[in-house]
Amino acid sequence: MATAKKTKFDLEKSLGKLESIVAALESGDLSLEQSMKQFEEGVGLTRACQTALAQAEQKIQLLVKDAGESDLVDFDPAEE
Repeated sequence: MATAKKTKFDLEKSLGKLESIVAALESGDLSLEQSMKQFEEGVGLTRACQTALAQAEQKIQLLVKDAGESDLVDFDPAEE
């Protein structure tokens, strides 16, 4: 029986791929069929990125809770 190898999700690589898909779709140079395939891939990548970000947020909440912090606050880069 073969074991499936779980690959690690690369958020940065996925975001880069999404950017290239958006650029290709915005260029208007793709056929309808190519555009649909790119759009479908983009939707899948978007869902995977959202899942990865939600999991990271949950992990951070658990770590903060374990550290005794009571509440998380939203990060505001303008305050730096």
